[in-house]
Amino acid sequence: MTAFSYFDGTDELEAYLALPAGAGQHPCVLIAPNWVGQTAFDNRQADRLAALGYAAMAIDVYGKGRRGDPAGDNSALMGPWVQDRAALRQRLLAAVDAAAALSQVDASRMAIIGYCFCGLCALDVARSGDARIKAAVSFHGIYGTPNLGAQGPITAKVLALHGWEDPYTPPQDHHALAAELTAAGADWQIHAYGRAFHSFTNEGANSPGTAMYDPDADRRSWTAMTGLLAEVL
Repeated sequence: MTAFSYFDGTDELEAYLALPAGAGQHPCVLIAPNWVGQTAFDNRQADRLAALGYAAMAIDVYGKGRRGDPAGDNSALMGPWVQDRAALRQRLLAAVDAAAALSQVDASRMAIIGYCFCGLCALDVARSGDARIKAAVSFHGIYGTPNLGAQGPITAKVLALHGWEDPYTPPQDHHALAAELTAAGADWQIHAYGRAFHSFTNEGANSPGTAMYDPDADRRSWTAMTGLLAEVL
């Protein structure tokens, strides 16, 4: 378990790499963080995935040393990436390339999961059509399309895990995502958890009516995600 530097052009990024026991190459899961940036939460998820036999990398979107405030408004960090989806795609695929180049990784068996803002990131990697990515999982994410020209086929299996009461992704957004994925020929699932709000996986989330931890949705969503990973990797 170690810090791992990689680059998007000249920008240095710092990920957290967790490797399973045993020699040889392993299937790989990238963990994309929420709007705070990579934190101990993402590193713990990487450790959990490594314990299941995956090479796991908690990736960096903002850049080495750039992190937000877990209790604050991180729009200034997130906003430029939401506004420039071409740059965001490049940044995310730099992480895919870095992981794929590792000697411990089987680059033909890769997946990405993402939380909140980076639920969008996971979807954008699927939208890129990168054949190395076999599955993309969004936890309480946002769905807006990148508008980068005609959408090609989406070959990754897509799983969106959502709190039904999440005010940031209302029901009509699920219908739009389903239509988008169907048009792109994707194998997709959308799981909605009743009574669950935004950030239901975050034990520190406690904003009634907006973002709240939900242990049932947390447990069930993890089970759904690991089931898909076992299927495709």
